[in-house]
Amino acid sequence: MIFFAFVVFAFFTAFVGVVTGAAGGLMTMVTLASVFPLSAAIPIHTVVQLGGNLSRVYLLRRYVMRGTLLPFIIGAVIGAATGAQIFVSLPTALLQGFLGAFVIVLTWIPAFTRVGAQGGRFSILGFLATFLGVFVSATGTLIGPFVAGVAPDRRNYVATFTTMMVIVHGLKLIAFGLLGVALVQYLPLMLAMVAAATFANWIGAKVLHKMHEGHFRLLFKLVVTGLSLRLIWLAARDFGIF
Repeated sequence: MIFFAFVVFAFFTAFVGVVTGAAGGLMTMVTLASVFPLSAAIPIHTVVQLGGNLSRVYLLRRYVMRGTLLPFIIGAVIGAATGAQIFVSLPTALLQGFLGAFVIVLTWIPAFTRVGAQGGRFSILGFLATFLGVFVSATGTLIGPFVAGVAPDRRNYVATFTTMMVIVHGLKLIAFGLLGVALVQYLPLMLAMVAAATFANWIGAKVLHKMHEGHFRLLFKLVVTGLSLRLIWLAARDFGIF
């Protein structure tokens, strides 16, 4: 029953991820962590997201804004190599609260996502997305507003955002040595979840093509704002405010 439930949920979250431009990965992580220990939930989540996102990138490959990728990759490699050394002394709650507030500002005042040269912005974004991913499972929430700020179309946004998440997940697997973690017992589940996500991406891409641009942009803002508010709430809870 758990196996079947996760496969269905992988389909649902992948579909949501396509048509909203956010939320799918975080929903998957929260659900996996409620059943599996974090030592297993994190690598399973990373593998499933990497596999599902690869199929989404393939389906929307002609919409990827390739000019943003090289700077992002450079920053992401540096972030992965640097690891968590600088922020190791900072409470996770502080990072969550700051990130949540920062993303809300970027989402509703998109002019901030276009400050400075595009190459510099995406290099810094790549670094932060990989670096902060050690503590805060919201790297997609951080990346989304910057990509939305330069994407002329919803399909450009989803394709480019997903490509960047593939880069982040791939580098995190390498940086944390997760390729050597014994996950053989979870292989059938991961394969089934990736297959379900791939099918959902195919359906979601068709829906995305038919969506109204204004509806997609509004839905994206609402979803990202909700995820950011969740980060702020978690930070307040960890600090003992609630």
